[in-house]
Amino acid sequence: MADLQRALLFINLHKVNAQILAEEIGKSLKRKQIETFSCDFTRSLDFYAQGPFDIAFSLGGDGTVLYAARSMAPLGVPILPVNLGTLGFIASVPPDEWALAFNYWIEGSIGISRRLMLEITVERDGRTAANHYCLNDAVISASGIAKIIRLHVESENMRLGKYRSDGLIVATPTGSTAYSVSAGGPILDPEMEAFIINPICPFTLSNRPIVVPVQEVLEVEVEPEQRSGVLLTLDGQVTEPLEPRDRVYIKRAPFDARLIASDRNVFYRALRTKLSWSGGPDA
Repeated sequence: MADLQRALLFINLHKVNAQILAEEIGKSLKRKQIETFSCDFTRSLDFYAQGPFDIAFSLGGDGTVLYAARSMAPLGVPILPVNLGTLGFIASVPPDEWALAFNYWIEGSIGISRRLMLEITVERDGRTAANHYCLNDAVISASGIAKIIRLHVESENMRLGKYRSDGLIVATPTGSTAYSVSAGGPILDPEMEAFIINPICPFTLSNRPIVVPVQEVLEVEVEPEQRSGVLLTLDGQVTEPLEPRDRVYIKRAPFDARLIASDRNVFYRALRTKLSWSGGPDA
C-alpha cells in the first residue's frame, strides 16, 4: 500500500457522536502524519483545487456514502464507510472498528468492492441541460401530487415502448435494495454489471421490472402534454426538473465507486438481518 498523505472526512452531523468520531479519526490520522480535511454538508464540494486525496471516510448512514461516492468516485478515491445509522447495506463498518478496518486495508488484508455507477444526461432542445452521476438510482416521477406520467423508453438494442406509470426507477445493483425493491424490483448482487428498469405502479400490469446488461444506453423521453410536472431524482438527494420532450440518457459511468470493507459478505449479512432470512445474520 502506498503512503497515505491526505484524507477527507464526510461527516453527517445529524448522527449522534459523528463529530466526536471525526475528531478521533483526525487525531489518529495526524499521528500517522496524514493530513485531514472534513466536509459536513454545509458547504459546497470544491476539493479539486486542494489537490488529490488518498482515502475518504463516510461517517453516517447509507445516504452519507451516496453523497461521498458522487464526489469521490470521479477522482478514484476509495471510501471507508463507517455506519452511524441503523443497519446499512453500504455503510458497513461499526464506529468502534474503523481503525481496525483502516489498518487491515493498509496491510492489504481486506480489499475494495467496486460498485457500478450511472451517468445521467438530460438533453433539452438538442443541448445538454444537466449531467450527473449516482450510485443507487435515477428516478423519474411526477413532481407534485402523485399522478401518472408518460414516458417512452428505448435503447439501441431494445425498444420497451411507452410507459404510463407513477414513474420509472433505473437502479444499479447497489441500489437494488433501495427504492427499487420497495417497488417490487429484484435484488442484485452488488458487484454485478447490470441495472434494473423498474416502472412504479404501472397502469398496464404487464409492465414489469427488467434487468438489462450494463452496456445498454437507456433513452427515456418525457412525452408532451403531461398532466403533472416531471422530476428527475438521483440517489434521493439530487433533483432536476424535466420538461416535455426532454430526453434522459442513462448509462454506466466511466468509473466505479470504490468501497473499503463493504464486500459481498457484508451485503448478504445485511440482507439476512433486514429480511430475517434463516433467523438472523449468524445463521
